[in-house]
Amino acid sequence: RVDWLNPVQCHLKNLLNFHTAEYIEKVKQGSTEGTGFLDYGDTPARLGIYEAASTVVGSVIDMADRIISKQYKRGFVPIAGLHHGYRDHCSGFCVFNDCAIVIEHLRQQHQIQKILYVDIDAHHGDGVFYNYESDIDIPIVDFHEDGRFLYPGTGDADETGSGPAQGSKMNFPMPMQANDDDFAKQWLIAEMFIRSLQPEFIIFQCGADAIKGDPITHLEYSEKSYQLAA
Repeated sequence: RVDWLNPVQCHLKNLLNFHTAEYIEKVKQGSTEGTGFLDYGDTPARLGIYEAASTVVGSVIDMADRIISKQYKRGFVPIAGLHHGYRDHCSGFCVFNDCAIVIEHLRQQHQIQKILYVDIDAHHGDGVFYNYESDIDIPIVDFHEDGRFLYPGTGDADETGSGPAQGSKMNFPMPMQANDDDFAKQWLIAEMFIRSLQPEFIIFQCGADAIKGDPITHLEYSEKSYQLAA
């Protein structure tokens, strides 16, 4: 059984939990004018983009709150997972980083500390990884196409966290044309790491652009890899 829920726009205070006030104001202005770019030429400032991006964030927060209240065990927000956004700028078409914002929401509103972030999108989740690179309470497992061949060019296997969080992150840069068998072999390693943790909450970014046939990536998974990870 699947319940379809209405989208929810977040409050400004939710955005401020992660993003800077200056950057949020820039998005608001661009959203009103509807011209130019929010970055250096990739992300256009469309009319209403502030409201649209805020609704992605609000829907993710709403789902997290429902899970915490035990209304649901799990939830899926199809348009979410905008993992390239940074605190003070957007990147890779990601205006507001809902993944990072919900991490901060869970910490501040629900006092949840140990949050596991798993990402199998074809692109490395740099906006999440580098923000929490030195945070031992945010373990990360990130599968992505090797950065030598795909944006954003980050996420090497030897990047495992920094400072006190050294060893709390795992990057799996996959070769071009990697398939379900390749994913399954590496997932065994990731699963051992995941089972060694005791997270209070899990965020799963499962962008479908790693499936064979995506026009801008070079991985060749089927839905089997997504079922395995889920």
